[in-house]
Amino acid sequence: MNESTVSGTRPVPPGIFFLVVGPSGAGKDTLIDGARAALVPAGRHVFATRVITRPADAGGEQHTAATDEQFAQDEQAGRFLITWSAHGLRYGLPATLANELQGGRHVIANGSRGVIAELAGRVPRLVVLHISADRGALAERILERGREEGEQVAQRLRREVTLAVPEGVQLFDIHNDGTIDEGREKLLAAIDSAQRSLKIVPYPVDTWRERVAYLPQDSVVGAADYLGPGRISIEGPSRSITASVHMTLGGPALAADEIGLSVHAFESLALAQGTRVDIRRTPAPESRQALREKIQGHALSEAQYALLLEDILQGRYPDSEVAAFLVAATRSLSDREVVALARVRASFMPRIDWNAPIVVDKHSMGGIPGSRITLIVIPIVAAHGLLIPKTSSRAITSAAGTADAMEAVARVDLTAAEVRETVQRTKGCIAWNGRLNHSALDDVMNHITRPLGIDSNRWSVASILSKKLSAGSTHVIVDLPWGPQAKLKTLAEASELARLFETVGQALGLVVQAHATDGSAPIGRGIGPALEVQDVRQVLSSAPNAPVDLRTKALAFAAHILAWDPALGHYEAGLARAEELLRSGAALEKFEEIIDAQGRRAEPVQPAALAHFVRARGHGRIRSIDIARISEVARRAGAPADKAAGIHLAAGLGEEVVKGQVLYTIHASAASDLEAAAHLAEQASGIAHGMD
Repeated sequence: MNESTVSGTRPVPPGIFFLVVGPSGAGKDTLIDGARAALVPAGRHVFATRVITRPADAGGEQHTAATDEQFAQDEQAGRFLITWSAHGLRYGLPATLANELQGGRHVIANGSRGVIAELAGRVPRLVVLHISADRGALAERILERGREEGEQVAQRLRREVTLAVPEGVQLFDIHNDGTIDEGREKLLAAIDSAQRSLKIVPYPVDTWRERVAYLPQDSVVGAADYLGPGRISIEGPSRSITASVHMTLGGPALAADEIGLSVHAFESLALAQGTRVDIRRTPAPESRQALREKIQGHALSEAQYALLLEDILQGRYPDSEVAAFLVAATRSLSDREVVALARVRASFMPRIDWNAPIVVDKHSMGGIPGSRITLIVIPIVAAHGLLIPKTSSRAITSAAGTADAMEAVARVDLTAAEVRETVQRTKGCIAWNGRLNHSALDDVMNHITRPLGIDSNRWSVASILSKKLSAGSTHVIVDLPWGPQAKLKTLAEASELARLFETVGQALGLVVQAHATDGSAPIGRGIGPALEVQDVRQVLSSAPNAPVDLRTKALAFAAHILAWDPALGHYEAGLARAEELLRSGAALEKFEEIIDAQGRRAEPVQPAALAHFVRARGHGRIRSIDIARISEVARRAGAPADKAAGIHLAAGLGEEVVKGQVLYTIHASAASDLEAAAHLAEQASGIAHGMD
C-alpha cells in the first residue's frame, strides 16, 4: 500500500436523493415504512413527508395537508424542492430536504415518475427506486386502501407513464409481488448498493500489467475493509474486472464516492470516467471454503470446483493461494474429482457441434523427440472418411510440436471458421490450438505452475478431455509414451493413466482409448519441424528408406481409430485398411489436400544447409539415447523457432557403429547456432555406445 500524509479535514460528501416511484398499488408506502424502521435509528437517512392538497384525515400515507391556495403560495415562495400534479391533487417535497443532502444525509421520498429529469438537476445525486407489481396485485391493493373503486381503479391501472431516466441517474427495478418482508429487503438492498457505488476516475499511476484500484481513506465503502492480498471485483453496467486495492492517504485526492483506477485497470474496464460501479470482496465465502478444504486434502464436488475455478479465472485469488491449491491438487485428486474438473473446465469454453456420429481426436502426452505420427494418422483417417479435426500445440520444451512441424508446409493459425471449412472439404485438419479451443483457465494456471515446476498427470487428464469435449469430439485416442526420460517413467504409471483417461472419458460421454507406448528413444530420424516432415513424407509415399518405427506406430494408432467405424469393427480390419490407404497413395493425396485447404506455403521449409556431423568415438552397439540431450542439441541449433534447424539421426537404438561413423547430423540456418549446438554435442552427444 502506498502511504502519505494528508492535512486538514475532508468535507462531508453530499447525500443521495432516493426517489421511490411506481404505479398505484405497487406498495411504495408499505416498503418505505419498512425501510424507515430499519434505517432511521442510524441517523443517516431522512424520510421525506410530502405536502399534498388532501385533508389530513383522508387516509393513506402520513402527509402535510394544504389547501390549493396554501400550496400555490408555498410554491411561489420557493418552499418546494419539486412539485407535481396527479389524480386531481398537487404534491410537493419541501425545499429543506436540500439542506439534509448538503449535510451528508440521504433522503428517501415517494415521488412521481414524471419529475425524474427535473429533480436530477436539483440534487447532487439522484437514484430512482422503481417499484412494480403484476397488474392483478396492483388492482387488489388499490381496492384494499378504500379510496377508489370500480372505474376509478381501472383508470389508475390504464394510466401509463414512461419511465425516463437521464444519463447519470442510477435506476433500480424492484418487483414487489412477494411478501412485505421480501419487498422491504429488496428495497434496503437497492439503497445499500447505491450508497456503496463508486464513480470511476483514471488515477495517474502506471502499474504496467497489474490492475490496481485506489480508495480514499474516507471512502463510503470503508477502504480498510478491502485491503489485503486478495482482489476486488469492480462491476459496471456492462463490464467488470478484478483488481488489487491500495488506500490513498494523500494526493491525488479522491472523493469519498470515487474509486481511482490505474492506467491498465482503467483501460481494461473500458467504461467512461464517472460511470458508477459496484465493488465486492472476492472471492465468495463458499469459494474460499472450497479452497481451504482442498488445501487440507479433502475432495471437492463439481459445484465447489465451479465456484473455485471461476474465481481463479477471474483473478480473485492472489497467486500464492492459487499455487497452494494447485500443489494440493497434485497430491490428492480422486477419479470423481477429475471428472468434476473436466466438466467444469469444459463449461468455460464454447462447444463445437460437427453434426457427425463419429468425430475423432488424438492426443499424446509427448516428450519423445520425433514421433510425428499425427501428420500420418490424420490423412489416413480422413482418407477413410472419418471426421478428424486435429488441433495441436506448439513446442514448449521440445524441438518441435505438431503445429510447428505442420507449419513447415502449411498455415496452422486458422480461425474457427477456417477450421470448419477445411474439415468440411477434407474431413481433417492439423491446426494450432492457440486460436481455437484456447483455455483462459490454462493461461492463469500455467502462469503459476511453470515457474514452480508443478505438474500433475491427473490434472492434465481433466484439462485434455475438457478440451476434447469442447472441440466436439466423440472418440479420442491417447498416446502415453513411457521410459526413463519420458514424462511417464514406468509401464505401470502409463497403464494407470490409461485407465484414468478411459474412466473419465466414459463419465463425460466420450469413447476414449489410451495406449502405453515405448518412449525410451526417438521415433523416426528427424528432430525439428522440417526434418520431421521429411520423415512423414517418406512414410506417406511408402519410400523404401522411410523410418520403420514411425510407420509402425502411425499405422497402429490409425488402425485403432478406424476400428471405431462399424463397417470395420476391429483392430485387424483397421490395420489392413490403414495399410491399403498408405500403399495406394490415398493418404498422401489427402495430406496434400489438407495442406492446400489450410494454405500451402509458397516454399515449404527444407532442412537447413549448414550441417555438422556428430561421430562415434569408438566401436560398439548403441545402448541408449538420451532424449533430453538430443532435444537440447536440436533446440540449440535453432529449433523449433527456426523450422529448418534440428537433428537427423543416422543410427538407432541397438545398432552397431564403428569409430568415426556418423551418429547424427546437426542442421542450422545460422553459423553461430550450428557452432553452439556442435559444442554441446561434443561435450556429450546423448548417444551411449560401446561393447556389451
